Amino acid sequence: MPDSKDPMVPDGEVNPYDTDYQVGQDNIVVSVGPFGLDIHNRVFVISGVAIVIFVVLTLAFHSQMEPIFSSVLKWLTTNLSWFFLSVGNIFVILCLAVVFSPLGKVRLGGTLARPDYNYLAWFSMLFAAGMGIGLMFYGVSEPLSHFSSALGGVSIENGVRSDTAPLAAAAGDPETARQLAMATTIFHWALHPWAIYAMLALGLALFSFNKGLPLTMRSVFYPLLGDAVWGWPGHIIDILAVLATLFGLATSLGLGASQAASGLNYLFGIPMGETTQILLVIGITAITLLSVVAGLEKGVRRLSEINMMLAALLLLFVVIVGPTLALLTGFFSNLTAYLQYLPALSNPFGREDGNFVASWTAFYWAWWISWSPFVGMFIARVSRGRTVREFIISVLIVPSLACVMWMTILGNTAIHQFFDLGHKAVAEAELPLQLFTMLDTLPLAQITSLIGILLVVVFFVTSSDSGSLVIDIISAGGKVNAPTPQRVFWCSFQGVVAIALLLGGGLVALQTMVLTTGLPFAIVLLIAAVSVLKGLATEPRIAPNASTERS
Repeated sequence: MPDSKDPMVPDGEVNPYDTDYQVGQDNIVVSVGPFGLDIHNRVFVISGVAIVIFVVLTLAFHSQMEPIFSSVLKWLTTNLSWFFLSVGNIFVILCLAVVFSPLGKVRLGGTLARPDYNYLAWFSMLFAAGMGIGLMFYGVSEPLSHFSSALGGVSIENGVRSDTAPLAAAAGDPETARQLAMATTIFHWALHPWAIYAMLALGLALFSFNKGLPLTMRSVFYPLLGDAVWGWPGHIIDILAVLATLFGLATSLGLGASQAASGLNYLFGIPMGETTQILLVIGITAITLLSVVAGLEKGVRRLSEINMMLAALLLLFVVIVGPTLALLTGFFSNLTAYLQYLPALSNPFGREDGNFVASWTAFYWAWWISWSPFVGMFIARVSRGRTVREFIISVLIVPSLACVMWMTILGNTAIHQFFDLGHKAVAEAELPLQLFTMLDTLPLAQITSLIGILLVVVFFVTSSDSGSLVIDIISAGGKVNAPTPQRVFWCSFQGVVAIALLLGGGLVALQTMVLTTGLPFAIVLLIAAVSVLKGLATEPRIAPNASTERS
């Protein structure tokens, strides 16, 4: 358990920045009866107004918005896929370089700082923070999609065979197709997204715990901008962080509502049109609001514990009643395949499978980038006391292995049903429905499918609650104890934005907004990486044998 000591006060040697800035000095504080506001007047107002304008235009002209979203998505993925792939590669390389450099000896929180959490609790929180609802939506559908493409000798959504495209290398070869499908899925969920999270989380932790700056995005840029981060350059950085996080969370809510609607239709025959999805968004948002009001300990913590228990039970059940031996051995074979095909899959130039890169990888990388302020701030908050080397290795490796296990159990089971047992329905179902179709071939399908729907809902509730907290901290100028009504405001906005996107173009609209907000924030993150390296270079380093691990 964490100490009662203020985490912002360092232990041991640090090299803080000398600035006169006080947290909340630019805030507007208003109290009306039991309600109150404590907001950064520029970040909060500009972010809120921008989102309101977007929602009003999308709802007022939703029939005209769909073709606009489609055109923007096509342009972004056609012309800028190489950029998103390059950004992901850069962060992986930077993380590995820091691990093997003397910078890895810096301790977050000071040379004598002790970790707030033991390894088991820390690892659990690292995994719970970063993926959430996407694991439920894509755990079955993505491996199946890649397997079908690889077995047919074509890249995803591309009707032309290409022997040099990674997914086209297994035409008619089931075993190679299986390896390619799992390697490609793991590629999208393992090292690259966690490297994006790790670099930003490292910066947030370093500049807050060691440098004495507020826990907000602008602080990461202090080595490059100096006191200018408290002016408009910093305002713009925080506004982009708010927009990227909100649209990333809204996209997750839209995907979750789509999958939950499919599950309810499959189990109970409830229509799965726009009306059902919108009602689900409203319902999930209402549950999230209750969690927000309950607070972190009674809300997010308890829901996270329930969610992890349900997820573990579901995976254990699938292992026991599914192809047990194949799943147990598949973990290692899938990990090997991932490492084998990693160079080809991460290559940003000269690809002949451009539609695959545009439809899958570019979208994922932009999605992870849009989630990075939320996930990075959470990871930073629970990682005080770790060395930089320990931090990066753990954030990269442990959650990546957990994702490999998740995708192996669900993905390999679905491929086994489709190819080895001949259950074609699991591959022919719509993407949001494939998880439930896979569970339907196993015992106790009604119960496990209902658990799947609950997992979708609770995964998003925990992510939305934590994300609302992070957005609120950023829009309150770094204040971590801003009034609860502000979190209620941002949580409600996520639901409204998700509804607007569903009406304005469905999945295409969701993908478009992730890519659109992820693009400028990717540039912000690249600049932030330079700032993080400059900040690390000025910090004192611990002795080689120093250890402060909590028992």
